[in-house]
Amino acid sequence: MFYQVYVRSFADSNGDGVGDLAGIRSRLPYLADLGIDALWLNPFYRSPMADHGYDVADPRDVDPVFGTLQDFDEMVADAHALGIKVTVDLVPNHSSDQHEWFQAALASAPGSQERERYIFRDGRGPDGSEPPNNWTSVFGGPAWHRVVESDGKPGQWYLHLFAPEQPDLNWENPEVMADLERTLRFWLDRGADGFRIDVAHGLAKPPGLPDMPEVKETLVGDGHPRFDFDGVHEIHRRIRKVLDEYPDAMAVGEIWVQDVERLKLYLRADELHLAFNFVIVQSRWRADELRQAIDDSRETVRGTPAPPCWVWSNHDIVRHVSRFGEGLVGDRRARAAAMLTFALPGVVYVYYGDELGMPNVELPDEVLQDPTWERSGHTVRGRDACRIPMPWTPGEPPYGFSPEPVDTWLPQPPGWSPIAAESQVGVEGSTHSLYKDAIALRKSHEAFAGDLSWVEAPEGCLAFQREGGLVCLVNFTNHPVALPPHRELLLTSVPLVDGKLPGDAAAWLV
Repeated sequence: MFYQVYVRSFADSNGDGVGDLAGIRSRLPYLADLGIDALWLNPFYRSPMADHGYDVADPRDVDPVFGTLQDFDEMVADAHALGIKVTVDLVPNHSSDQHEWFQAALASAPGSQERERYIFRDGRGPDGSEPPNNWTSVFGGPAWHRVVESDGKPGQWYLHLFAPEQPDLNWENPEVMADLERTLRFWLDRGADGFRIDVAHGLAKPPGLPDMPEVKETLVGDGHPRFDFDGVHEIHRRIRKVLDEYPDAMAVGEIWVQDVERLKLYLRADELHLAFNFVIVQSRWRADELRQAIDDSRETVRGTPAPPCWVWSNHDIVRHVSRFGEGLVGDRRARAAAMLTFALPGVVYVYYGDELGMPNVELPDEVLQDPTWERSGHTVRGRDACRIPMPWTPGEPPYGFSPEPVDTWLPQPPGWSPIAAESQVGVEGSTHSLYKDAIALRKSHEAFAGDLSWVEAPEGCLAFQREGGLVCLVNFTNHPVALPPHRELLLTSVPLVDGKLPGDAAAWLV
């Protein structure tokens, strides 16, 4: 059971309104009590924060806003003492434009060794004033930015699949791989247990950088030359060789590839240990769609050494509490969804605050910080709504997120006392108690062993049975349904009604 910590938003130890490593360390007992096995930390490296840490200026140091290397070491030591592993984000597709390499590239001439670390090209047209191809940035607008050369004249263009402050690295340059290997060993030697690889289907670019067949601002790689080029697999093999030097080290990839056979390639024995399969995230709250998504995810890993990897929410997508409906409807469905994935074989990732039922929070325009807001000309609001700081104690903002009253980096809404951790821990019927009970059963009960098979279910429901004997029934309708007979009830997402499972609810039986 992994728990994703968006570092800026989990716990602030020093009162500046921004979460940090010492704050995470202080909350490790809470995570251990919840039953978490491992953490995934979003970037905490030195960064100008154009994309909140995914623009990395130094991948082997901690940004002062998050603390120090000593803070990291102490946090890892405490986590390990509690039996919690720590994985960290790896951002290999690009660096910050403030990285020393890119600053050297800007100061050097076209064709120089310094520019070969990135993807610089001459522009098209008689005066080079048009971008080298028609690629678009995932954050909106063109994927190319033109630089001013040392003589003061417009010069070459560089590629940035994300923000202009995030120039893409050139993975055909051996210096780039050598530097990543150094970064891998740096964190593994400090006690990190593995990595989540950002845009793991990116990195390699096709020769000649051909135009896209259709212009789309999307992360999905299917059919677009910006992503999922075959050369990426050699990069992952090189990463795996380093990881294999460290017992039990692992890597999970962020891979937005919907073709099952293409996705399988990343999970070969000499590449990634795990891959996020986002097909379930793109499914609506319907029995047929989610059954198909589960089957697709299982098919993705069939014939590979990897188990399925389940996730409902993360720092880039609408929280599933809000995705599935408003208010109580979304909350009920999210509780059932948690039980659904916890019952499946494989690895589960929980996004911070999922266990509290945290929803997206719509923010006023003036506080939005996601680069997509500006890049899209204020037409795409970005991802800030799913990154609100965690509420720990009831009362008023910052709800114990910071040690004293302070404006948090993104504002918390009023009225969040009922979902604060302190309001839910140990309270029967709370979302936190449901998560804790479900995680404990998943880890300890023999019924969760083995693969699954689908079993007959009432119309509008889905049900499967694990080889160990667990039956999971999820009711997607708005009316109660009968439970399977001759079974012992282990857990339900909401109380039964006259012995039946209500709508938008899940049950575990043995």
